[in-house]
Amino acid sequence: VQLQASGGGLVPAGGSLTLSCAISGRTDSDQVMGWFRQAPGKEREWVGSIRWNAGGTYYGGSVKGRFSISKDKAKNTVNLQMNNLKPEDTAVYYCAAAVRLIVSSMDNERNYKNWGQGTLVTVSS
Repeated sequence: VQLQASGGGLVPAGGSLTLSCAISGRTDSDQVMGWFRQAPGKEREWVGSIRWNAGGTYYGGSVKGRFSISKDKAKNTVNLQMNNLKPEDTAVYYCAAAVRLIVSSMDNERNYKNWGQGTLVTVSS
């Protein structure tokens, strides 16, 4: 699959933003779509994942309760709704695709074989 993330931008602290990941190509029946982010000078961090067919969403601790992942099969997109944004959410956000992941493996970027190009989110204080 090929992935393209979009929707990044500049937003004030406390604001909201929605990122979208357009998926092209054939998806696997056990496809897992993930969102990761990388802040300047830091390692890539798992944001959350969603099972493309079976449903089920999973989140990293730093975003739980503020971010939500959804899918739109008609548009072949996965969205990341980000609320109550904080300056520490500033990062390049990536969408990624994996196949047949158990929940405990979803936070490991090495398990994702396909990546989008990233979109920058900047949260001003």
